[in-house]
Amino acid sequence: MIEVKDLHKSFGETHILKGVSTAFEKGKTSLVIGQSGSGKTVFLKCLLGLFQPEKGTIAYDGKIYSELSDDQKRDLRAEMGMVFQGSALFDSMTIAENVMFPLRMFTKQSKSEMQDRVDFVLKRVNLEDAHNKMPSEASGGMQKRVAIARAIVNHPKYLFCDEPNSGLDPKTAIVIDNLIQEITDEYNITTIINSHDMNSVMEIGEKIVFLKDGHKAWEGSNKTIFKTDNEAVTNFVYSSELFKKVRQMYIEERQ
Repeated sequence: MIEVKDLHKSFGETHILKGVSTAFEKGKTSLVIGQSGSGKTVFLKCLLGLFQPEKGTIAYDGKIYSELSDDQKRDLRAEMGMVFQGSALFDSMTIAENVMFPLRMFTKQSKSEMQDRVDFVLKRVNLEDAHNKMPSEASGGMQKRVAIARAIVNHPKYLFCDEPNSGLDPKTAIVIDNLIQEITDEYNITTIINSHDMNSVMEIGEKIVFLKDGHKAWEGSNKTIFKTDNEAVTNFVYSSELFKKVRQMYIEERQ
């Protein structure tokens, strides 16, 4: 579990996060949504330890990050997996070498132990025959699956995903959503996803945190988001014609 209390972050005179408090449970896919400039990326980077907030605390299974020693922070980072928006694979490495990279960075495993783990996670994301391919030879969907394999190779307790469906067609995006949710449930990971994809919200949003102008404006789930009367949320959710129609259907069913 990750617990966030009264988080504030500024850059110069610009106050980005303004007292955000929430909690993310193990074994659940949690989505952070909001318009551009709402604070989503800064929030995620605070959770990753890349930004130090001026006020507030972030606790990982009861351990407050700001109170940890440098060694303890390093150990905690080794328990984090990250899927970047653009996959962020190393072009000069094979897919297997990309996936092995965190093991080489954070463990003292033998080459055979690392290879066994790489084999396992690549099979888990249905890429068991892709070891020797280069990233340039992989489709966008394959690259995302490689990024997920790399993120989970070191048995993380916490998985962070930044717009994992960016640039993917709708069918492939659903595959990636389902894979993230399956892995979260299977390994009981605390998973947090930054997203603007409403399909992801509806498919896997077991918990949803909506940020607006640096504040937590609403939180709930994909089962409750259509029921809210929060104007900021409804304006965001029903900005597309498809979801406007879904909203109207929901209203008519209640009448």
